[in-house]
Amino acid sequence: MPTVSSEELAAAAGVNSAKLRKDFSYLGSYGTRGVGYDVEYLVYQISRELGLTQDWPVVIVGIGNLGAALANYGGFASRGFRVAALIDADPAMAGKPVAGIPVQHTDELEKIIKDNGVSIGVIATPAGAAQQVCDRLVAAGVSSILNFAPTVLSVPDGVDVRKVDLSIELQILAFHEQRKAGEEAAALRDGTGPVAATREDSADKGPDGDVPAVMPA
Repeated sequence: MPTVSSEELAAAAGVNSAKLRKDFSYLGSYGTRGVGYDVEYLVYQISRELGLTQDWPVVIVGIGNLGAALANYGGFASRGFRVAALIDADPAMAGKPVAGIPVQHTDELEKIIKDNGVSIGVIATPAGAAQQVCDRLVAAGVSSILNFAPTVLSVPDGVDVRKVDLSIELQILAFHEQRKAGEEAAALRDGTGPVAATREDSADKGPDGDVPAVMPA
């Protein structure tokens, strides 16, 4: 039976092993001294606490390139999320299968949510349509929304929204790249960078490496 120690888990997560053991104790998982944690049971406990041991029907609204890509994503089912319906405002899309699921028109939105007991909605529409879609989802009973539209949604208390903005993620990466470039440039100016160090090393070596360029007589 596969096991893993708290030290191994802590190293992988970048946290203190004592804190990790304390956190796991809240799940009812204490492990065995000298053996560690039963991996399969630990995964089950964490999944149960995250609500991933039950079926969560999800609707995706807006079946353009992004919505279609989300519909085809295979990771949802393995985490307990079932794509119950795909919805789009374009009448020409109605009935067309995407990822094996026929697209339905937005006129059916409220009925789809009620019939499938949906509480989680994904918005992948253009920004201009997102708030209206959000309002309809909330009015129909959806209480959690994952928003891919490039806009901020206004929702009432009790409704959770998670915004995914890919441009912001790229901006964060660009910031880190800019910072690293600045640090490298500063290191070169100070003579402590890798290029400077290489030049210093090569200055002490002859054409054959460590052999001096001028051999003693």
